[in-house]
Amino acid sequence: MPAAGQAGQGRAAVLLPAATFLMGTDYALANKGDGEGPVREVALSPFAIDIHPVTNADFAAFVAATGYVTESERYGTSFVFHAQVPDDRYDDLVEDTLAAAPWWCLVRGAAWHAPEGPGSTIDGRMAHPVVHVSWNDAMAYCAWSAATLPTEAQWEYAARGGLEQKLYPWGDELVPDGRHLCNVWQGEFPHVNTADDGYAATCPVDAFAPNGHGLFSVTGNTWEWCADYWSTAFTAGPSRDPQGPAHGTARVMKGGSFLCHASYCNRYRPAARTMNTPDSAASNIGFRCVRPLSPA
Repeated sequence: MPAAGQAGQGRAAVLLPAATFLMGTDYALANKGDGEGPVREVALSPFAIDIHPVTNADFAAFVAATGYVTESERYGTSFVFHAQVPDDRYDDLVEDTLAAAPWWCLVRGAAWHAPEGPGSTIDGRMAHPVVHVSWNDAMAYCAWSAATLPTEAQWEYAARGGLEQKLYPWGDELVPDGRHLCNVWQGEFPHVNTADDGYAATCPVDAFAPNGHGLFSVTGNTWEWCADYWSTAFTAGPSRDPQGPAHGTARVMKGGSFLCHASYCNRYRPAARTMNTPDSAASNIGFRCVRPLSPA
C-alpha cells in the first residue's frame, strides 16, 4: 500500500514503490496522431508524487517567498476560454483569438492571480489548481519546492491508480451509475456546458474522490505539465524509467481538463496525452510535483 506523508513545502505526497505497468493504449477512439500507443511494458523505480496539483495557495506562497513573476505576467497576456471572459468586458480584454480554436481568447492581464483578466481574483479559489503557469514557471516552482515535474511514465502510472489498461482511474465507464467522478465538459462543446458534475470551470483539487494510489484530480480539471519533451515515436518493447527524448520544442501534458469532451478533446484518460510549448499558459493548464525520496 502506498504511504502518504508530508514532503517539500508541507505538501502531501504518496510514495509509490518500484513497479512495472503497461503504459499507453490501443484504444480505438484515441485521438489520431497523439501517440498513445503501442501498449508497452515500463518499469519504474520508486518515486514520491504529490497527491494534489499545485494550488493557488501553494503558488501564492512561492511568489510571496521569491517574488517570482510568471511568463504570462511578463508577456501581459494569456489564453482564457471564451465562456470565462465577462461579456461586458470582452472587447476591452480580448486581444485576439486562435484561428483554429476561436473559443480560446488571448486576454490582456490574465495571469495566475487574475485568471480571467483584470478585475478577476483567486479569492474563494485558493484550493483550486493554479493556472496560467507555463512549463518554465512550473519548473521554477519545483526548484523552490525541492521537487521536479513527473516524467510522463511516472505521471501515467500514478494516475492509473493500480488499475491495468482501464480507460479511467476508476474503470471503463466515464459516469458509472450516473456518478460524476471528475471535472470535464458536459453538454455541447464549446457553447453549452450543463456543468452536471457541479463545475463549469476549475474545481477544488479534492472535489472528487482520489484514485487507488491516493491521488486527486488526475482526470479533468486542469492539464498537468510533465518533464518530457514531446514525441510520438514509441516501441512496444520494455523500458525502464523512460525520460522521453533528449531534445524537442514542446513538452508533454497529461490528464485533460474541465474543457475535455468526447466531441472535441477525448483526452480525459490516463493514457491520453497532448503537448504545448514550454512558454505557453492558459486557464486550463497546471501541474503537480514529484518529490525526492528520503534516505530512509
